[in-house]
Amino acid sequence: MTQSRRMVVLRAVVEDYIRFQEPVGSSALTKQHDLGVSSATVRNDMAALEDEGYLIQPHTSAGRVPTEKGYRYFVDRLATVVPLSAAQRRGIDSFLSGSVSLQDTLQRAARLLSEITGQVAVVAAPSLAKSTLRHVELVPVATNILLAVVITDTGRVAQHTIVANPMPEQDGAARFTNAVNAEAASLPLTSAARKVRAMAAAPQWKELAPLAESLAVAFENMADSERTNELYMSGTSRLAHQHAAIADLAPLFDALEEQVMLMRLMSAMPRHDGVGVAIGSETHTPGLMHASVVASGYGQTKTRTGEGGELDIPGWGSPDSHDSNPSRTSKHGGDMIDRHAAYDEQSDQTDDSGQNDAEPVAFVGSIGPTHMDYAATIAAVQAVARYLTASLAHEGDGD
Repeated sequence: MTQSRRMVVLRAVVEDYIRFQEPVGSSALTKQHDLGVSSATVRNDMAALEDEGYLIQPHTSAGRVPTEKGYRYFVDRLATVVPLSAAQRRGIDSFLSGSVSLQDTLQRAARLLSEITGQVAVVAAPSLAKSTLRHVELVPVATNILLAVVITDTGRVAQHTIVANPMPEQDGAARFTNAVNAEAASLPLTSAARKVRAMAAAPQWKELAPLAESLAVAFENMADSERTNELYMSGTSRLAHQHAAIADLAPLFDALEEQVMLMRLMSAMPRHDGVGVAIGSETHTPGLMHASVVASGYGQTKTRTGEGGELDIPGWGSPDSHDSNPSRTSKHGGDMIDRHAAYDEQSDQTDDSGQNDAEPVAFVGSIGPTHMDYAATIAAVQAVARYLTASLAHEGDGD
């Protein structure tokens, strides 16, 4: 009995359990897959995989189901994931292009990802700390109060109230604002704050020094503030239709309510070329012990590509890891993936070394059961992340 054949059996068990969500027996496995060995041999392989912690047998007379270790092995050795068909990409583009604002785009993206995967979708608004200043306006709203309205390169709009004592003359405030926009545009908000303070030291702005300091503080507060209400979620009602125990659902709902926790989890997940997968205990979150999370950054992320334009994900394209049935379909999204075709919409922002030289400004993710269709979910998350990146780039050009 060879280790390589045993792992082929493991892969087949995971695929069938994802597809049918029922314990997998050796007889059914030999019928569904051309493993080239008898049912008895497969049964011995499955017993060995159980001893090694990759499978578990829920009941003595039942088949076996994957463990976290089994899912992790499967995910780490997925064949190269090539996102979505041309028709589906056009559908995404059509759906998202109808957005009227950044908020609308993110809300639509969450709904769309949930529809494609049949799972919970989470989309975070671009981080102000990672955004750059495009434009600022100071709007009088009361006798001694100004409203600083900041527009970032991602299209996000933030507001901050400034108390001005004394209230500057309208012409002077307008000239100062125009100077700030000329000097600080395209700078991160913290750098813009330093620029404004430096400007205030110039003789021409001496009388507006208090206003300059207040505006600098406003920029710094915006950069430091990561508000939880900037998280867009869709598909939580779908959890009730999942094949999961009620005891597992209650803590999952609680975890979804903890938006700060979700933001930290998805932003900190280790990623291979932009995509991260955390399974069960890997989330380090009690409410997600029976769930998996797939997340990707979007915004300024630059995608590394291999030869031929395919995603080059470490450990994901070994010669012996190709799907024995590449025409598999997702029960939620139709023909989701042709895992052996070329993806023709790679980012063109990669430098000559193929390395990423910018951090993503936010993340998009999908949360579902550990028996989720990982290949389809990864594909969908990648596709939505890329369209959000393109959308923000479009905003950043000022179009």
